[in-house]
Amino acid sequence: MSNPITSPIRRNFLRLLATTAALWAAGSRAQAPDSAPAQLRIGYQKSAANLVVIKQSGWLEKRLPHTKVAWVEFPAGPQLLEALSVGSLEFGLTGDSPPVFAQAAGKDLLYVGAEPPKPDSSAILVLQDSPLKRLADLKGRRVALQKGSSAHYLLVQAVAKAGLKWDDIQPIYLAPADARAAFERKAVDAWAIWDPFYAATELAIKPRVLTTGRELSSNNSFYLASRPFATQHPQALNALFEELTRADQLVQERRGEAIKLIAGFSGLDAGVVSLFLQRRPRSPVGPLNAQTVADQQRVADAFHKLGLIPKPVRVSDIVWRPEGLSLAAK
Repeated sequence: MSNPITSPIRRNFLRLLATTAALWAAGSRAQAPDSAPAQLRIGYQKSAANLVVIKQSGWLEKRLPHTKVAWVEFPAGPQLLEALSVGSLEFGLTGDSPPVFAQAAGKDLLYVGAEPPKPDSSAILVLQDSPLKRLADLKGRRVALQKGSSAHYLLVQAVAKAGLKWDDIQPIYLAPADARAAFERKAVDAWAIWDPFYAATELAIKPRVLTTGRELSSNNSFYLASRPFATQHPQALNALFEELTRADQLVQERRGEAIKLIAGFSGLDAGVVSLFLQRRPRSPVGPLNAQTVADQQRVADAFHKLGLIPKPVRVSDIVWRPEGLSLAAK
């Protein structure tokens, strides 16, 4: 016969044990490695040195043997993020401006990682015989750029530094290959561009540099992912970031090997690859820190102020925070 006094205490104790066991099991499941994704489609550009090294080396396929990895090249970030937002990619790398335009357009994607700033890797170019000598000379001129690219923000900042208004210039929106053709035949007066297109043009036709990103743009590089991929496969993202940082070590410490890998993939001359890698600092991949988010918010605010995006955006709203997601899952 049970004691009427101790029975409620015992029942409460048993309930506590059951609850604790359930919480422990849930926590164990949350911390356990997730299953590898069936497919991982990665968008990249020729400037994505770390991704190109991984692609050429086959490291990721070895790291994720049960995942079908596909690599898709894009001419610039806006096109890449459009593919990401419609479900044609899981992961990709762009400069600072494309994610701002994507977020303003309501695209569902997440910032999941970043590389350090590369202010020397983009520039505004003019031909050697151009009458343009300083940024203020851009007034009334036709300037080629990829709309929504990192070069877009560089040009916005350059125009402001010159004391001009955005309406004082004539932006001509062209993809890099078309922009170079227009630049060489003098259909435009200047060109805002990034590496390796910048390096290739520099070596081929010796343009003059009106400005680089120094003191104008941090020119940050961001890794973005679809929300389902980031939330369902954080371990795969971790593997990606480890391999990307490993690739950066190769780029920095075994430069000749890196040049060969990148040139072999891209078809770029080894001299071009060497030049654009010289302008690139060490670029390990990590989560976005407060400074990076603040830099990116300045990019978003500048575009909104000029009416180049339809609404203000808060960058932090789409920054991936795995700890928060794990708690939410519990």
